[in-house]
Amino acid sequence: MTERSLDELGPVDYLIVEFPAGAQNFTGEGAAELLRLHDAGIIRLMDLLILAKDDDGSVDAMELSDLDELGELARIETELVQTLAEEDVDHLAAAMDPGSVAGVLVYENLWAAPFASAMRRAGGQLIANGRIPIQALIAAVEADAALEAEGA
Repeated sequence: MTERSLDELGPVDYLIVEFPAGAQNFTGEGAAELLRLHDAGIIRLMDLLILAKDDDGSVDAMELSDLDELGELARIETELVQTLAEEDVDHLAAAMDPGSVAGVLVYENLWAAPFASAMRRAGGQLIANGRIPIQALIAAVEADAALEAEGA
């Protein structure tokens, strides 16, 4: 971690993005956007892994330092905290389909750090959080539009 105290830490999230076999079109666009968010101070990358799941179910986990061609990601590789343990990797890989590749990202939401710190100083503690999947939002918007079309 940097010189910041734990009280200054923003919410930390993780995500895993799977690229199914036959649908892998890595252009570098995702890495560029990730670096843009990092450079803009919106997020701080804490951990980044690449998982490859073979057809037999075996998983190969690679850290950035294991990759030959890092491109622009090379400049942040030394800043990573490496928060994920082997058990975490096993748990995350269980969600993957055989033959797929996935990117696992752990990041601090720097944009929310001042608010989170203020809430902790006020005695607050996070008791729940979650995400609404984009598919659910699309379905809700489409359902609303259908109701509007019916005059409801």
